[in-house]
Amino acid sequence: MARARTQTVSTYPPPERAILVGVQVKGEPYGWSLEDSLDELASLTRTAGAQVAGTVAQQVPRMSPTYVGTGKLEELKELRQETAAATIIFDDELTLAQQRNLERALKVKVLDRTALILDIFAQRAHTREGRLQVELAQHEYLLPRLTGQWSHLERLGGGIGTRGPGETQLETDRRLVRNRIAHIKEQLEEVRRHRALYRARRRSQGVPVVSLIGYTNAGKSTLMNALTHAGVLVEDRLFSTQDPVTRRLRLPGGGRVLLTDTVGFIQKLPHSVVAAFRATLEELEEATLLLHVVDITHPSVAEQWETVVGLLQEMGLEAKPTLTVLNKIDRLGEGWERLLVKALMEENGLSWSPEREAVTVAISAARSFGLETLTSRIERALETSTPS
Repeated sequence: MARARTQTVSTYPPPERAILVGVQVKGEPYGWSLEDSLDELASLTRTAGAQVAGTVAQQVPRMSPTYVGTGKLEELKELRQETAAATIIFDDELTLAQQRNLERALKVKVLDRTALILDIFAQRAHTREGRLQVELAQHEYLLPRLTGQWSHLERLGGGIGTRGPGETQLETDRRLVRNRIAHIKEQLEEVRRHRALYRARRRSQGVPVVSLIGYTNAGKSTLMNALTHAGVLVEDRLFSTQDPVTRRLRLPGGGRVLLTDTVGFIQKLPHSVVAAFRATLEELEEATLLLHVVDITHPSVAEQWETVVGLLQEMGLEAKPTLTVLNKIDRLGEGWERLLVKALMEENGLSWSPEREAVTVAISAARSFGLETLTSRIERALETSTPS
């Protein structure tokens, strides 16, 4: 008697399929190429748990009310039908009009880069502070879009057809979101006060603070683990860790410092996200020294470098003492020398000078190579720095 063959059926839903769309306005100066920006958007999409079903790119003379031109919009409709994609993700933050026009034309879920980043942050936030910061950014992103959903009622300006639940719902939703935003800000303000007290106590004890900064996935968490055995989650994904981590680090001369890791930076990081993470990023203001971790092997290393430097300038931290850490040199092959670092930087469009060499260290955090040199450089830099 033949045995019945057993079959297992997965109960997990299939991954969401998404089409990625990006445009580049002709003549606008921008460091990132459209191809590199879309590659990064694809990494973000996979990090969020979706599958990339297709990509559409276009050079445009100016930004359109539908983000892409009419012809590309038709092409996008056809591609969505061919791939059965449930979501279309755009590489810039869409205006309210653009999002409304695209949803009406495509009849599918439309997301922009900001919504995608916030979704990833929501997945990765584990501490109370992290969840509050993400929720604040999400509500501030939602509020104008919530208003837009009821604009067909708002425009009528009262009178016949505007009385009843529609108008009430608009005001109710606005009030609820605004009240929630105010409540979250109060809670985050309490977090800031606690952090300020902690930093004051830390300063009174004379313990220097060294903060890791860098583009997402540059290897900050790997370096934190290599230096302090912190046990921070390490994945080959963007924003693999989001909540701030602080550990003690012993220097070669016997001194101790506090090493902190914060959220990684990324191009087109929404201002609402930067503002929401103010309490966390204030750690950078208090740091005695910044360690700018750079993935020297990344094809867009120059653009990543400039993105981080630009965000530091926005936060008024460009004058903060900084040690540049060129990470992942183990991927360069055998036989590299000090001069190779200079050549790599110049090849990738990064400025070089004797002064730059003095504050640059090449390491492999994954292989624990160059860490003794790094800690010695940290110690030397702290000796010449005035604590914040």
